[in-house]
Amino acid sequence: MSNILLIDDERAIRKTLSDILSFEGYKIREASDGEEGLKMFQEKTYDVVLCDIKMPKMDGIEFLDKASTINPDVPIIMVSGHGNIETAVDAVKKGAFDYISKPPDLNRMLITIRNAMDKNKLSKETRVLRKKISRVQDMIGESEGITRIKDTIEKVAPTDARVLITGENGSGKELVARWIHHKSNRAEGSLIEVNCAAIPSELIESELFGHEKGSFTSAIKQRIGKFEQANGGTLFLDEVGDMSLSAQAKVLRALQEGRITRVGGDKEIEVDVRVVAATNKDLLKEVEAKNFRLDLYHRLSVILIHVPSLNERRSDIPLLVEKFIKDIAEEYNQPVKEMSDRAMDALVHHDWTGNIRELNNVVERLMILSGPTIMLEDITTYVFSK
Repeated sequence: MSNILLIDDERAIRKTLSDILSFEGYKIREASDGEEGLKMFQEKTYDVVLCDIKMPKMDGIEFLDKASTINPDVPIIMVSGHGNIETAVDAVKKGAFDYISKPPDLNRMLITIRNAMDKNKLSKETRVLRKKISRVQDMIGESEGITRIKDTIEKVAPTDARVLITGENGSGKELVARWIHHKSNRAEGSLIEVNCAAIPSELIESELFGHEKGSFTSAIKQRIGKFEQANGGTLFLDEVGDMSLSAQAKVLRALQEGRITRVGGDKEIEVDVRVVAATNKDLLKEVEAKNFRLDLYHRLSVILIHVPSLNERRSDIPLLVEKFIKDIAEEYNQPVKEMSDRAMDALVHHDWTGNIRELNNVVERLMILSGPTIMLEDITTYVFSK
């Protein structure tokens, strides 16, 4: 059910419009002036706002200015008396979706609201599509560790040097890999990702190198592996420390010779692939434990990039929180919320065992459950409580 905020200082008009729109299936909330309407606008996301122009405390034009700053995507329809038509036209120039004269023509009002709903829906779909086609997210942070990573990416990305990215789970290793690809000469090619920890050891070789039809029981047709899919682009081996030893041997050969062989096949296939790997493990300790090949380690670690944990870059937390709040508000079509200094300080000093992934989840939780301003009490209730 679509939500409409109705702002008008005349109770009779509010009741009439509310009854009509409720009958049409809309959910209506009423405000008697612009000041009350703005408060309600901050507390909830609406699909359309109907706003009178001449009102006490805060008129419709002032409401339009402030509401457009809070959430510019919500269409605002101005309702004007005959003497306010000129003002209403000016309001449209300032960003109002349209205006309706008093007394309102029922059919025109419903058509205008429906058009506004369509515009709002289109805006949401456009945001989703833009997000999907966005090549890479920003790397947020000004700490020494992040600045060093950005500088390294600028130097390394244009080359074909293999890169090994290390760091804790959730610290942003995948983002570093994406930036390396994005700034490389292979950016027009594919970035193919493989989570080595998520694929059973008996299937990892088929995933990486593909297989021929009939090579094993469930191989009912030929499959192209990730190396071939990444030809001309970048292959990102995430959690490479979890790869089986047999797969490691084949990856080593592919890196040495630039050729792969599908499982169950005998034909050698040339591949032109840049490999970027990531792990949360100490691979040298894994080498000592005979879980990882030393020769493969040296092949992968031409360039080493260590991503610091969030606890090692606390000065970046306010920047990350601000970015997450804006992104989540846009995704959910909600107003951007403020955060009090005490609340932000609590987040800065929290022990982030889950790193940036955990921080993102916490901000999303706070955006959903807290009021217009995220307070320390919200942090205590929704973050620190067990």
